[in-house]
Amino acid sequence: MEARAIAKHVRVSSRKMRFICDMVRGKSVEEALTILKFTPNKGAKILEKVVKSAAANAENNFDMNRDQLFVSEVYSNQGPTTKRFRPRSQGRAFKILKRTSHIGVVVKERD
Repeated sequence: MEARAIAKHVRVSSRKMRFICDMVRGKSVEEALTILKFTPNKGAKILEKVVKSAAANAENNFDMNRDQLFVSEVYSNQGPTTKRFRPRSQGRAFKILKRTSHIGVVVKERD
């Protein structure tokens, strides 16, 4: 049995999120939350929220034991990119890409 949680359109690039996802993959939920709490990245706070949501889904919807849960899958895929322009010298305009990501967490119970 597994429980999942997904956060979409998060304003962090998926490339930066993958580094944080690799830190918590395979860890127990409590250990993952501790790691994310002390990681000084913007994405760590967002991922912490998604892990808590997945753990709550497992506990409330599937009657799983929170102490037995571990993070089996964590992924960060690219979301839609917002395009902006910055005015530059001599009437030019440079493109700014504001990237987003979709973050997913799957938790399972240890046997």
